[in-house]
Amino acid sequence: MFTRIGSLDSRGRRHRRLNRHGAVLVEFAIVVPIVFILFFAAIEFSRVAMIRHTVDNAVYEGARAAIVPGATALDAQNETRRVLASVDIVLPSVVVTPARIDANTSEVTVRVTVPLNANSFVPPQFFAGRSITRELTLRREGIR
Repeated sequence: MFTRIGSLDSRGRRHRRLNRHGAVLVEFAIVVPIVFILFFAAIEFSRVAMIRHTVDNAVYEGARAAIVPGATALDAQNETRRVLASVDIVLPSVVVTPARIDANTSEVTVRVTVPLNANSFVPPQFFAGRSITRELTLRREGIR
């Protein structure tokens, strides 16, 4: 139950301390899984935030590449995929509308969908089955 400790306080009394080896082990067993869950949740939420911001930027850059005179839908797709590849995003769906950009095209829309299952650093727990979709429409340069 109680074990005596050899130290004395200022009045000369011995301190008593509980033997807490078992309690520490139980507390550790309860706290460690919670800490690991919070740690991996922070990693997953950070990755999703990074993907969301990268998709926003990729849609913008792809649309900007498509609105200049002489650009093609393939130029927009390539630029969008280049930005997404900069943070190792896999399996994106990139759709440029219209599929054929010519001199009479007034607007270009770029739509990107990224599945979160394939782009998580940890096994998907919080965002399983979800995806991030962004779309941007810009008017072409030189079109009145």
